[in-house]
Amino acid sequence: MTYKDIVESIAVDAEPPAALSAELKSLWLAKKGEWHASHDICQDIPTKLGSWIHALLHTIEGDLGNAGYWYARAGEPAIDMDGIDDEWERIVRHALSAA
Repeated sequence: MTYKDIVESIAVDAEPPAALSAELKSLWLAKKGEWHASHDICQDIPTKLGSWIHALLHTIEGDLGNAGYWYARAGEPAIDMDGIDDEWERIVRHALSAA
């Protein structure tokens, strides 16, 4: 699956593609506006990537203090609210390259 495939799926599908990893499924749901479902998945991913996704979700939520904690665990620089879309793309592309 490519970045373009994921973005197109978000635009037209009601559910994430079954073949997505937990990381990409969490990101798919986040972009679809399903914050809680995305959070339920990412909090069970015990890797730096899981922490990075968790950080993004708390940024989306507006809880920048909590997001900062998760960014530190991920070893990534914290972002502000204006960087959410770019950060989402960066994480998706990273997750795809790691697959």
